[in-house]
Amino acid sequence: MYIFAQAARCLYAMTYEKKQIAKIIKNSILEDVGNGDITTSLLITNKQKATACILVKQECIIAGLEICKLICECVDKTLEVDFKYKDGDFIKADTIIGYISGFVKSILMVERIALNFMQRMSGIATKTNHYVTLIDSKKTKILDTRKTTPNFRIIEKMAVKIGGGHNHRWGLYDEILVKDNHIEANGNLKKTLEKLKVGLSKIKSKYKIIVEVESLSEFKVAVQYPFIDRILLDNMSPNQIKKIVKINNGKKILEASGGINSKTILNFAMTGVDFLSIGELTHNIKSIDISLNIIK
Repeated sequence: MYIFAQAARCLYAMTYEKKQIAKIIKNSILEDVGNGDITTSLLITNKQKATACILVKQECIIAGLEICKLICECVDKTLEVDFKYKDGDFIKADTIIGYISGFVKSILMVERIALNFMQRMSGIATKTNHYVTLIDSKKTKILDTRKTTPNFRIIEKMAVKIGGGHNHRWGLYDEILVKDNHIEANGNLKKTLEKLKVGLSKIKSKYKIIVEVESLSEFKVAVQYPFIDRILLDNMSPNQIKKIVKINNGKKILEASGGINSKTILNFAMTGVDFLSIGELTHNIKSIDISLNIIK
């Protein structure tokens, strides 16, 4: 089919990140369109043209506009996309944010795919921005996690950034993060870090190293190792974290996670940690209501 040949051409000569996004778009088209839109093929001629508006029905931080453009390009290069806003803009409820013009068949093929991306991405960006606004901090940064939808991580992490947050590691391959199960499997934290020290001496690549601790005593062990870049304080209360921040005195970058939500985030931010990682940014999201309507 034309659209898949076009999507393949979109993949060619792109950066790695753009290739990953293009693959997701291609698979989304295949998932929704399959061998063709049966209903549209019976009701719409190949020559029919129209303009459709995109209506955002809820107040939000809009995200996914650039993805929508890529989807249109992959489905039909002749589609004209005209957005009046950009990713990251605040949108009031019941706002028309832009128009898509071209062949009706192509617009209908794009409709659900583009809306699915924009609705979820806008939900993530809006929640992230809400958290960023709650702490209003130049020091403490909000991070996402790996608690993402399978095969959709790059899109969801993009939405976090659009909302004003920051990305944690992308997967198991780009940073070393020693977690509770690694420690449990090796007996205790000290044994784990000694084993890691030996392992690091055998590899040439330099990875950022983060170690998760669950108590003050584990923190006192971890802080002694020069190769550790960041210590993650997991499931600790703000009071416990505040005490560790004082003891740390800037020696290590500190991150906190666990129990952080809209009601507690300010208390965590006021401890003085550098990062707050929040799984809820991507795994507990309400999508924004957005529609596409043919108007002429």
